[in-house]
Amino acid sequence: MLGFLGSKGKKAVRAYQEFMEAGKGLGQRPELVGGGLIRSMGGWSQVLSLRNRGEKEAYDERILGDGDFVQAILEEADQKLARQIRARKKTGLLSEIIQERCRESGVNEVELRSGSRRKAVSELRRWLCFYLYRDLGIPMAEIARQVGVGTTGVAMAIKEINARS
Repeated sequence: MLGFLGSKGKKAVRAYQEFMEAGKGLGQRPELVGGGLIRSMGGWSQVLSLRNRGEKEAYDERILGDGDFVQAILEEADQKLARQIRARKKTGLLSEIIQERCRESGVNEVELRSGSRRKAVSELRRWLCFYLYRDLGIPMAEIARQVGVGTTGVAMAIKEINARS
């Protein structure tokens, strides 16, 4: 959240505090009260009206938005989850990918896992972190174990590659 409010820590915190202070005077807003469908439809009366007409609307208590939006988000999440499940079933795939990429880039696997900061090693490690996390859904902790850095290092590598894209 703070990242949306400012690029510097103190500035972002100050902006967040101002944002929260400005919202105090708005009071309770019906469109932001209740769960899922009630909130998305704007209150119980709209939900009851929808039901009386025999219409159905997709909803999920975690998502604020109309039925089409909720459906699109759920479908995207399902696709990502399915891709991650397939990847996790192929645990040997992780080792194969690392071996192949090390071979292609001329980096020794031992050097990759040693935390070396040599440019070729660091670049390979960044790419592996990004690919394994985004495309295969491998948890950051597992990636960290495989490439010789901490989870913070994995997160930073992913962020850096995202910034380049």
